[in-house]
Amino acid sequence: MLKKLFSGLLGGGGDKAAAEAEPVEYKGYLIVPDPQDRDGQYRVSGWIRKPVTEGETLEHRFERSDVVSGREACETLMISKAQRFIDDLGDAIFEK
Repeated sequence: MLKKLFSGLLGGGGDKAAAEAEPVEYKGYLIVPDPQDRDGQYRVSGWIRKPVTEGETLEHRFERSDVVSGREACETLMISKAQRFIDDLGDAIFEK
């Protein structure tokens, strides 16, 4: 138990939460879930990226108010919401 506590305090362990999720390709876009831990629950958020030229990528931060109790469920929900967002707006996502 102490090992887990000290590992967490010192940044050790290299758990999945610390690493960026694997991107999901959808219609030429890359969806990258990035659930935000909020007191033991996870807020739906992540990135929508679109490679446009070699070395250049458009990027949109995707955040919703939805909160889910499990990280994997949150990642799944984020992907489905991002897919609908892409279907509705397409490249207009990146307009300011």
